Amino acid sequence: MARILAIDYGMKRTGIAVTDELQLIASGLTTVATTELIKFLKEYTIKETVELFVVGEPKQMDNSPSESEALIIPFIKKLEKAFPNVVIKRVDERFTSKMAFQTMIDSGLKKNQRKNKALIDEISATLILQSYLYSK
Repeated sequence: MARILAIDYGMKRTGIAVTDELQLIASGLTTVATTELIKFLKEYTIKETVELFVVGEPKQMDNSPSESEALIIPFIKKLEKAFPNVVIKRVDERFTSKMAFQTMIDSGLKKNQRKNKALIDEISATLILQSYLYSK
């Protein structure tokens, strides 16, 4: 089986999570500068088979798209062009950053470690991926 890769897209950096080959476990992979994201994904997909990209879909509380959705739509078009054979699915990402921060607290990270925004993005991507896996 191929892996599923989740993307928590951000203006500066993007969190990435991936499943195991059996698509059972979601794990944080890394955080990448958004300007280097397509390049990173191309290099990653050379080494690993990816059948699906799960991209976070930011929404307001009333279910309308958030402002950052305007940045994600052009990225998805680039993603479709760069990876025409990989399916792209969207997953509601409301509260993932707050849940990621709470996960850091619950796992005992010190206050200065919890300021690591790259780690928050990676954990958020993992939560997006877990959400997708639960919905399957």
